[in-house]
Amino acid sequence: MPRRDPEIPTRDAIAAAAAHLFVEQGYSRTSVREIAAAAEVDPALVIRHFGTKERLFLETVRIGSDRAPFLGGPIETLGTRFVDYILTVDDHTRGIYLALIRASDASTVGSRLHEAHETAFVRPLAERLSGPDALLRARLAAALVGGLLYSLWVVGDKELADADHGEVVARYGALLQDLVTPGD
Repeated sequence: MPRRDPEIPTRDAIAAAAAHLFVEQGYSRTSVREIAAAAEVDPALVIRHFGTKERLFLETVRIGSDRAPFLGGPIETLGTRFVDYILTVDDHTRGIYLALIRASDASTVGSRLHEAHETAFVRPLAERLSGPDALLRARLAAALVGGLLYSLWVVGDKELADADHGEVVARYGALLQDLVTPGD
């Protein structure tokens, strides 16, 4: 086994290797032995540092709200900005989303997915919206966005992915905008 860089702490090397493999291969297709080999450590060290593969997954695969396009900018253009963001998101973010979805049947991963849904989308969006039904509209917007993500990334709808970018942004963005704009 090649020697890893001794300047990188073992726990960090394991976490980096795990994060990469979970995003690339998914939770179920990534073994503790593969993670250890990629981190150039003994498999026992993976368990010693993280306890279980599931705990390691939860600590290394996260959806952050720092990239969320609805945290800034005018609410009046949120629909089109957000749909444009989804259509141009990087492979790493797509990989994190898919890794979480595919691992959601693991006991605590499903609760992490719910937590990410709430803290990275629903609550921050609801805080930007006005009106007594702001939280409901944020949840409906999350469901609408989830449908687009499902079609593009889970199902792999090639025709939707290949559709005119501007037309998808305009049409789907209008649907999303309708949800975030308070009714009369």
